[in-house]
Amino acid sequence: MGTCKDIDSLIGYTTEFNRSVTEERNPRTMDLDKLNTTDLVSRIQEEDLEVPQVVRKCIPEIAKAVDLIAERLRAGGRLFYFGAGTSGRLGVLDASECPPTFGIAPDLIQAHLAGGKEAMFKSFENAEDDRDAGFRDATAVGITDKDVVVGITASGRTPYVLGACDKARANGAKVIATVNNHGTDLERLADVTIAVVVGPEALSGSTRMKAGTAQKMVLNLLSTCAMVRQGKVYENLMVDLKPTNHKLRERAVSIISTISGVPRHVAEGALVASHDNAKTAILMVKKKLGRAAAEALLSQCEGSLRRALEV
Repeated sequence: MGTCKDIDSLIGYTTEFNRSVTEERNPRTMDLDKLNTTDLVSRIQEEDLEVPQVVRKCIPEIAKAVDLIAERLRAGGRLFYFGAGTSGRLGVLDASECPPTFGIAPDLIQAHLAGGKEAMFKSFENAEDDRDAGFRDATAVGITDKDVVVGITASGRTPYVLGACDKARANGAKVIATVNNHGTDLERLADVTIAVVVGPEALSGSTRMKAGTAQKMVLNLLSTCAMVRQGKVYENLMVDLKPTNHKLRERAVSIISTISGVPRHVAEGALVASHDNAKTAILMVKKKLGRAAAEALLSQCEGSLRRALEV
């Protein structure tokens, strides 16, 4: 029979693994398999209700991260998300929505997922363990000291994410950690750490649940607030959206009509005359300018519709 020391060495990985709050068992959900369906749904949803309050406690760190991102974007930098599994897919979701919503170039906000594009639809669980792959992916996209990298990992120790953030830091980029545990390896690499510690999952270790919900909230805040700071929003309207389908075109016309105070047919005509740029169309209507003059005024005001309207 082995000694206690031998046994400790055998379970060392498990002991280390269980130090993560996200891997602990939740005492409130120990009876999931015994509940009727209504109670089962209710019990899990009760856990979800805690997430927004925990995110709220992280507002100071989130605000600091937003200011850092906005500063780097204004200086010509880019924003990168690196993650694995659910965390990586949430990064892809957030980044892919930004070009149509805010009218930005597709490469301004990028997301990279352990295992590559195929991992978006099929799980490659071992991909997250490849630290060198993260380093290589960060190298391939040419991260510089102008850029910001957000590492997304519930545990805070995913090797793929650590490798990417190592390379980013070596190249002078700023690093933001979005994690769901305290005192993580990623935190030690980061300039700003957003630790949304939502506690044990309803289903032990399934960080696609509360941890994933928290990460989605944080990423929404980072990208949306950074874009507001870039002048991509007027009041609460997405004035830089790209009208690339019927729904978005209808939204653009509505925005032009609302801000300019003109009927729909006038807004439609202005959108066409502006070459499908809502900001330009609004200035053409409000200030009675031609397209070239409206574009020049926007450029002079660094893309800020509010500043252009106040000139």
